[in-house]
Amino acid sequence: MADIFELFRKIGKEEARGGGAPEWILAGLGNPGREYANTRHNTGFLILDAIAAKQGAKIDRARFRALTGDTVIAGKRVLLLKPQTFMNLSGESVREAAAFYHIPPEKILVIVDDISFPVGRMRLRESGSDGGHNGLKNIIYQLSSDRFPRIRVGVGGKPHPDYPLADFVLSPFDEEDLKTLSELSARVFDGVEKVLGGDAAGAMQLLNGK
Repeated sequence: MADIFELFRKIGKEEARGGGAPEWILAGLGNPGREYANTRHNTGFLILDAIAAKQGAKIDRARFRALTGDTVIAGKRVLLLKPQTFMNLSGESVREAAAFYHIPPEKILVIVDDISFPVGRMRLRESGSDGGHNGLKNIIYQLSSDRFPRIRVGVGGKPHPDYPLADFVLSPFDEEDLKTLSELSARVFDGVEKVLGGDAAGAMQLLNGK
């Protein structure tokens, strides 16, 4: 009998942690491989890793052509997703995970780098074009929809107009910028929490400023 009660307690703990299928996907975009670890194009990976650490979660399971983990944010079960397809094919991984769990685009929140903003600036949008970002472009193509929220995190602009864009986004952050991103991740998490909690307007007020 004691064993049965212990089983019930374990089930209860699992339910309290949000057991069951995820309701949301939180995807951070980047490129796999040690050589890309701290580059500007891997900002989504860096922010998602910081959120996972804050939540005590690990992103280490290979599924959907990605590294995945799970956590609970704002009472919602969330699949943490780091596509391993390289940036330009990020949508293939996102689509596979979304199809498996029947998650609509409106509940797929993407964190991505943006060269339009300086380091330390962000912008949340609930939908819209890819803005020239190939990762977002592929997600839009694979989902046949642009109606998914995304947080664009500034990585600064090219040092001069003739500097090749690919070289710039694949260049590493300096220590000061990495520190700024680390500090920024707490605010990103607060924004994510508001979005998942149904307060997109509050999230925009928090994130869409200096």
